[in-house]
Amino acid sequence: MKKYILITTSLILGVFLVSACSKSQSNEKKKVAVVISTLNNPWFVILAESAAENARKLGYEAKIFDSQNSPAVESDNFENLISSEFDAILFNPTDADGSVSNVLRAKAAGIPVFCMDREINNDDAATSQILSDNYSGCVEVGIEFVKALKEKGTYVEILGMVGDNNTWARSKGFHSVVDKFPNLKMVAQQSGDFDRNKAMEVLETIMQAHPNIDAVFCGNDAMALGAYQALQAAGKTKVKVFGFDGASEVIEKIKEGKIVATGMQYPKIMAKTAAQYADEYIKGRRDFPQRVPVEVELVNSANAKNYVTMP
Repeated sequence: MKKYILITTSLILGVFLVSACSKSQSNEKKKVAVVISTLNNPWFVILAESAAENARKLGYEAKIFDSQNSPAVESDNFENLISSEFDAILFNPTDADGSVSNVLRAKAAGIPVFCMDREINNDDAATSQILSDNYSGCVEVGIEFVKALKEKGTYVEILGMVGDNNTWARSKGFHSVVDKFPNLKMVAQQSGDFDRNKAMEVLETIMQAHPNIDAVFCGNDAMALGAYQALQAAGKTKVKVFGFDGASEVIEKIKEGKIVATGMQYPKIMAKTAAQYADEYIKGRRDFPQRVPVEVELVNSANAKNYVTMP
C-alpha cells in the first residue's frame, strides 16, 4: 500500500512539473531581433529604435544588433540570434548580394526575415521587404536640381555604398532627369559609403581637380552634411547641395537656405510595417508581398517649414 501511494504521488508530482513547465514556456515572451547595417548614423538609429519599440508594443522581447556596416559582423549577428532561437528578424542589410546567405540561414532555421529600407537580391529568402521608393524619390530631387541650376552647370555626385541597391536606385532616378539636359555636366562621381566624414574627405579631394563646381548631389543626408562641411571650409558657400533621407539637421539647413533639397523617407513607417508583419507571421499568416514600397516626399525651401523632425 505504501509503495502504491509513493508511485501515485510521484506520478502526480511529475504531471504537475510537466504542466508547470508547459505553462512557463507558453507565458515566455517571444523574441524579435532588429539587425541594422550601422548605428553610426542617426537615420538608422531611428529605424532600429522604432522597429524595437513597435515589437515591444506588440508584446515581444526585442534586441538590436549593430552590423557596423560589416558583412562579417552581420554574419556573426545572425549566427548569434539563430542560436538564441529568436522568433523573427527585422533586418536592414549591409549588402544586397552578400546578405542573402544570412537570410537563407535564418529561413532554414525557421526564422522569418523582414527587410527594412534596404533590399536583398533574392525573392525567395526574406519573407517580405519594406522599402522606400528610392527611384521615384530621386526623380523628384533631380527635377528640383535642374530647376535650381537653371539647366546648366557642373556637378559632383557622391554615391552611397556600392553594394547597396538603394545607392543605384537613387542614382538612376536622379540621372533619369538630369541626363536629359546636356548643359548639366557631371565632373566626378565617387562613393562616400553613406558616411558623413568620408563624403567630406571625398569632396575635398575632388575639389582639388574641380574647384569650380556648381552643385553636389549626395545619395543620403549624412553625406550631404559632409559635403556641406567641405564646401564651407573651402569658402564655396554658393555651391548647391542636395541630399536624400529627410534628416532633421538637413531640414533645418534647408530652412536656413544652406542646403537646397532632400527626399523625405519614412523609417518609422517601414519599421512599424516590418514589426506588424512579424507579429502576423508568428500568429500564423504566410501570404506576404515580397516588396512593399513606401513613398518618398521632396523637401525644399517651399515646404521645409512643414517638417519639424524626421518622422
